[in-house]
Amino acid sequence: MALTESTMKELGTPLPTFSLPDVVSGRIISPADYSDRKALLVMFICRHCPYVKHVEQELARLGRDYADKPLGIIAISSNDAISYPEDAPESLKEQALQAGFPFPYCYDETQQVARAFEAACTPDFFLYDAERKLVYRGQLDDSRPGNGRPVTGRDLRAAIDAVLEGHPVPTNQRPSAGCNIKWKRGQ
Repeated sequence: MALTESTMKELGTPLPTFSLPDVVSGRIISPADYSDRKALLVMFICRHCPYVKHVEQELARLGRDYADKPLGIIAISSNDAISYPEDAPESLKEQALQAGFPFPYCYDETQQVARAFEAACTPDFFLYDAERKLVYRGQLDDSRPGNGRPVTGRDLRAAIDAVLEGHPVPTNQRPSAGCNIKWKRGQ
């Protein structure tokens, strides 16, 4: 497991626009679908990464816990499915159904969306406020495979709660860490 940290993109950066297919419903998902929400969380995840497997149930729980709140959630996988077939759309659909993800799980075949976000690892989290400015990019919590710390989602949940309550999100944020995004050869 090679550890890669998130790029810690500059806070205040505008949300990139995109439209991607949801692997479960086939519906095209875009940030505009969540224009009525106070916040939008975009998560870069995949199926094969042990860091994502470690937090997968917390991601599903987070989706359920905030289902009735003004938070939109979109998960995206941008990994090269040719080199990593476990991250192909059909397999991602199985993952979403098995984990019980209550949010769209999109596939970024061209990897252009991951590049626009400057996503670097899985999992990688980007939280935007009502003006769709980046207010949080960082870790879910300080649990990692094998470190013995419980998966709580504490850091990300605190940021989400601050946005939803109209409070500033603390800027002292720790990078997410996981497997690097599996870029296509020659890109």
